[in-house]
Formats: sequence, C-alpha cells, structure tokens
Amino acid sequence: MSDDSFRSVTVERTSVGRYVARNVRGGSLSMGTGEDASFTPVELLLAAIGGCTAVNVDHITSRRAEPTQFSVKISGDKIRDEAGGSRMRDLTVEFTVTFPEGADGDRAREALPRSMRQSHERLCTVSRTVELGTPVAVVDAAGAAAD
Repeated sequence: MSDDSFRSVTVERTSVGRYVARNVRGGSLSMGTGEDASFTPVELLLAAIGGCTAVNVDHITSRRAEPTQFSVKISGDKIRDEAGGSRMRDLTVEFTVTFPEGADGDRAREALPRSMRQSHERLCTVSRTVELGTPVAVVDAAGAAAD
C-alpha cells in the first residue's frame, strides 16, 4: 500500500459518551451518543456516504453549471439482526438538485443521472466499501485482537 492510499483518523474521549475525531490535517468534529446535538457514529456514517456521493456529483455537474440548490438526504433503518447485532439497512441517498435555466443548466441536468450512477458504481469510496463489505480488525495499541 502506498503512502498516498493510507487514511486515518483518531477518536479521543472528552467525557462520558463524548468524543472528538481528528484528521491528520488538523480538522476535528465532535460526536457522542445522541444525548446532545453532536452527531452519533451512525449519523456520521450516513453523512460520510452522502458527503462522498455529493462531492462526486457536484464535481461533475458544477463544471457545466453552478447549482441553485444542492442537497442530499441519506436515510436508513437501524435494526438488530438475526444474530443479535446492530446494523443499518435500506440505505437511501436522495438528491435534490436544481440548475439555472439555459444551455449550461440543461447540460448539468443531463449529466446529473449519469454522475449519480458513476458515483454509486465506482467513485464513492464510502458507499462502495459499505456495499462490498470489508473486514474490520479491532486491536489494542500493542496489536492484540479483541476477544
């Protein structure tokens, strides 16, 4: 794996049920258990799916015209499955995008469905990882695996 492919964030506890995630560029965001306005980890997962797809679609369509409205709603159901574990299902990414009238807006509207499909099928690392699945190793700092 090359250095430019490696990604990481660090999550630090700030108090009971409250955490801050930091990236290597100095960005941070708070998260928690849902008892305050902070995002929960599940909400961050939804935001990551929507954000990744939005970046792809925006990059492709805004070359043609600047949108007059651009929002993405990501939703799904959190369930306890047959094995007794929690997971999300029925995830939906819903775009609401409008472009100005005129030839540039027409080109952007024409590119929208294709850009959504491209993002979903090959560009969005987050949703592709969720759909294809990937093992997650849980270890301590010494490398010992969780029981």
